[in-house]
Amino acid sequence: MSGRIVVLTGGVGGAKLVLGLMQLCPPSNITAIVNTADDFRHLGLAISPDIDTLLYTLSGKANAAQGWGREGETWSFMDALKALGGEDWFLLGDGDMALHVLRSHMLASGETLSAVTAHFAAAWNLSLKILPMSDDSVATYVSTDAGDLPFQRYFVEQRCAPAVQAIRFEGAERARPAPGVIEAINDPETRAILIAPSNPWLSVDPILAVPGISEALGAASAPVVAVSPIVGGQAVKGPTAKLMGELGLAVTNRAIASHYDGIIDGLLVDVRDGGEGLDIPHAVTDTLMKTLDDRARVAQAALDLAARIAG
Repeated sequence: MSGRIVVLTGGVGGAKLVLGLMQLCPPSNITAIVNTADDFRHLGLAISPDIDTLLYTLSGKANAAQGWGREGETWSFMDALKALGGEDWFLLGDGDMALHVLRSHMLASGETLSAVTAHFAAAWNLSLKILPMSDDSVATYVSTDAGDLPFQRYFVEQRCAPAVQAIRFEGAERARPAPGVIEAINDPETRAILIAPSNPWLSVDPILAVPGISEALGAASAPVVAVSPIVGGQAVKGPTAKLMGELGLAVTNRAIASHYDGIIDGLLVDVRDGGEGLDIPHAVTDTLMKTLDDRARVAQAALDLAARIAG
């Protein structure tokens, strides 16, 4: 498919889809709009987990086994931190620290998150656009049976164990889309807008909560196609299925389609689930992305569905 491609994404699953797209079209034609409501300050450092996952994955630096962090990472910093009695629930590798320290320094010097992210992408020869959803602070908080938790405390420290009752995105109502976000969605050269198989409630909803983004998607001339995170009635990775149950939702593609009602024009679903019960355009493929070929195949299936919807 010719033209530009826009992807709304969280971390690991979204990075796999974007990497697949890079096998199919020039990276300079791809714009990734990334969730930043997972961002937080830790030990005084500005940490952007989803942006960093994309940077590491697309530049070939990611730890392939765990899907986050850097390959060949060392842990001298963490060992020294533990010896001093510092918090060790959020792991910071020695190479990873360089990214966090430099980001923190650049932000303190007046740079925007957009500018910092573009600097890192250029340093690693990435020609696609990686855009934070906003340069303004938005923070995910999860109301649980263990209390009100900042996202990283829930996700990393508590390993998603507490039952979720509600989710909110503090600061979203005051945030503005980062430069280039609305322009990419509205660009007449954009031929497809994809929503990655990231967690709809924790990774995609924060993007949609930034004023102007949902409206732009709803008015977009390009088809909007989501890749379902459900495979065989479960989530491949992360707490999606558990979260859906706690929110009183059936773990089905119909529930995913309903969640994105008014936003998407089509849904790509896994062959193990099929399209039963879906009343929107959809396509079926094996959506597991274990290899680079898998990632390209899923990306192609999503683009093919968008092309079919566009007519």
